[in-house]
Amino acid sequence: MDYQKNQLITLTIEDIGVEGEGIGKVDGFTFFVKDAVVGDVIQARVMKTKKNYGYARLEQILEPSGDRTEPKCPYHRQCGGCQIQAISYEKQLEFKEKKIRGNLMRIGGFSAEQVDAWMEPIVGMEDPWHYRNKAQYPVGCDKEGNIITGFYAGRTHSIIANTECLLGAPENKEILESILAYMRRNRVSAYDETTGKGLVRHILIRKGFTSKEFMVCLVINAPKKISGAYLPNQQDLIQALTKLQGMTSISVSINREQTNVIMGYEVHTIWGSDTISDVIHVRDMQKEGYPFTGTELTFHISPLSFYQVNPVQTEKLYSLALEYAGLTGKETVWDLYCGIGTISLFLAGSAKKVCGVEIIPQAIDDARANAARNGIENAEFYVGKAEEVLPEFYAKQENQGSDMLHPDVIVVDPPRKGCDEACLDTMLKMQPERIVYVSCDSATLARDLKILCEGGYEIQKVRGVDQFGMTVHVETCVLITRDKKGQNS
Repeated sequence: MDYQKNQLITLTIEDIGVEGEGIGKVDGFTFFVKDAVVGDVIQARVMKTKKNYGYARLEQILEPSGDRTEPKCPYHRQCGGCQIQAISYEKQLEFKEKKIRGNLMRIGGFSAEQVDAWMEPIVGMEDPWHYRNKAQYPVGCDKEGNIITGFYAGRTHSIIANTECLLGAPENKEILESILAYMRRNRVSAYDETTGKGLVRHILIRKGFTSKEFMVCLVINAPKKISGAYLPNQQDLIQALTKLQGMTSISVSINREQTNVIMGYEVHTIWGSDTISDVIHVRDMQKEGYPFTGTELTFHISPLSFYQVNPVQTEKLYSLALEYAGLTGKETVWDLYCGIGTISLFLAGSAKKVCGVEIIPQAIDDARANAARNGIENAEFYVGKAEEVLPEFYAKQENQGSDMLHPDVIVVDPPRKGCDEACLDTMLKMQPERIVYVSCDSATLARDLKILCEGGYEIQKVRGVDQFGMTVHVETCVLITRDKKGQNS
């Protein structure tokens, strides 16, 4: 049967796609429907069809699923952030486990029996709300010309006016409204993507969950200071924001490029400190309840620092990586894609030596400063690509007859695109006893695991950690060991 655009159809939702969309069939023809939940019977409007499947928009829920829950946010369907807020949290965790499993089988080529043997229960959140320590809000104008901030509607650059995101810190609302009031009082313009004109582009807010410190950075379309300031009546903004409890740092980031990249490379502090601090605790993941072991690490975070956005779950994720690494104090560990050294410093307390590699020089500067701040002397950090830095050290040691920095354990926490092919090849040549792979995308993880297993390694454990409640994203931690039997070891 041919389906026409805007045609109304009735669907029973039988499955969920990797982006959280409901999946149902009409006469064997598959439709994907955003915001539909498994078990829903719905009326939907056909939006687009391909040869074997189509997309439809949810119009009416005829019979709600038992797994459906009332979304807390009134904008959840418009906003592109919380794709699965209408699903109960218990079922969200099931979906994420299924997503990891599915990618390991479909992309990695592993059998269901293998995956069942590896998978450990997903680590969920005690409270899946207000967990983000960082939020970036675009600034613009509504149709009446009023200055607004909020979030982009899904797959658009149209701003939904909303100062109260339920995933961000509750204090963000007061901060945003103070900035909007300042802009109105001083007739400060919002940036217009179409014309490239206007001053304020984005508002970045960061919170130290342990320190209770706040950072605000306004991304502005301005080349230089005017009358000694970056913003009109700059002192008015400073006075408004410093009334708020915990305000520690106020800065501007200069970005004059017509680009989707939010932050500019030039950052200037206009009040307070250049950074805020936060503490991450090392937890004992072996024990129910994940109690603190007493170890804690302090990090200083700048506007441009990479730092995991969910600090409570980050403690669980990195503690799990530490558990999987199986350190006894005798190992040399290489932490590839180390960022500001967060995982490296977690590992350093249990290793002989940790070497972190990161391509971004500023991140390495932060990592070295964080090591010094925490009194850690057995961690070294190197700027460069992992696939270039690691072989260089290996060759140098071979020439010197030394294996001091040969990796016993390699930890990787790459960006969403996964490990570079040359990096994977280098890891296989280095032949560490164990590899701990931390991934924010189980699809590229599965692709990379297939290569590592073909190169002489075996997967021992796989565990999901929910860093991003209400969204389709999930972190995964994997323990891989060298195949002692094998042909390739």
